[in-house]
Amino acid sequence: MSVLEKVRPERTVTVRREPRLTDQHGRRVRVGELVWRYLLLLAVLALTVGPFLWQLSTSLKGPTEDIYSSPPSFLPAHPTLHNYARVADTIPVWDYALNSLKVATANVVTNCVGSALAGYALARLRFRGRRVTTLVFVLAMLVPVEGIVIAQFTTMRELGLNNTLIGVVLPGAIGAMNVLLMRNAFRSLPYEIEEAAYVDGATVWQRFLRIALPSVKGTVAVVAIFAFMGAWDDFLWPLIVLSDPSKFTLTIGLNYLHGTFANDERLVAAGTVIAVAPLIALFACLQRYFFRGVGEGAVKG
Repeated sequence: MSVLEKVRPERTVTVRREPRLTDQHGRRVRVGELVWRYLLLLAVLALTVGPFLWQLSTSLKGPTEDIYSSPPSFLPAHPTLHNYARVADTIPVWDYALNSLKVATANVVTNCVGSALAGYALARLRFRGRRVTTLVFVLAMLVPVEGIVIAQFTTMRELGLNNTLIGVVLPGAIGAMNVLLMRNAFRSLPYEIEEAAYVDGATVWQRFLRIALPSVKGTVAVVAIFAFMGAWDDFLWPLIVLSDPSKFTLTIGLNYLHGTFANDERLVAAGTVIAVAPLIALFACLQRYFFRGVGEGAVKG
C-alpha cells in the first residue's frame, strides 16, 4: 500500500434530513395537529369577521338585488355607494358621529390618565388599605351595569348633568378593569430601576413620568382601545341620559334607520359599517402596542 493511499481521506456520506415542523419552544409539531390548528383558526375567523363582511356586502348592494336570495350571493353584482349617501340623507349621521367622537375621546383621556395614576399608586406606593382598595376594584368588575344604572341616572340628575355629553362621559371616566391592567403592568417592572432613581433624588412624580409610564406604553394603548370601544359602542347609558336629538351619539342615531312599517337592511348595513370603521382604523394604528400591552399587564398579578 502506497503512502498516498494511506493519507487519502475517507469519503463521508451526508444524509439529508427532512425539515421538521416545530413551535416557538422548539418542540416538534405533527402535520395533523398543525392542520387542525389552522382549521380552528379559519373557523374562528369566519365567526368573527364573517358577519362584518356580510354587512359590508349588503351595504354595497343596489335596490334591484335580492339580499334574501337562496343560496345567498356574497359579492354584489353592481356595487354602489348610494346606500351610504342615503344614510346621511335619513339621519344627521355626521353630527351623531361627532358627538360619539367627543365622548370617546374624553373617555380615552380620562381612562388613560386616571387608570395610570391609580394603577401606579396601587402597584408602587405603600399606604394603609392598599390591598383592600385593590379588592374593591376587583369587586367593582363583578357588578353589572344594569344594576347601578338607576343610581347613576339619579346622580347625574342631582348634578344637573342630564341631557349633556358630560353626563355620558362621567360614569365611565375611569374603568376598574383599566386600573387593574395598569397596576399589573407597573408591578411587572423591576424595582431596582426606581430604587436607583430614588437614590439619585427623583421624586414620585419624576419616577412615574420618566421611568414607569414610558415602560408601559403597550398597556396604555390597550386601555385607550378598550376605553374608545366602550364609549363608541355604548347604547344603553346614552339612551337613558340623553333626550335632545341634537346630542345623540351614533349608536342611538342609527336606531332611527329602523322604520316602523318598513325596514331597509341595506340602509342599516351601511350605517353599521360607518359605525365600525373608526374602530377598525384605531386598532390598525395601535395594534403593535396592543399586543405588547396584553403581555405587559393582563396576566401578571
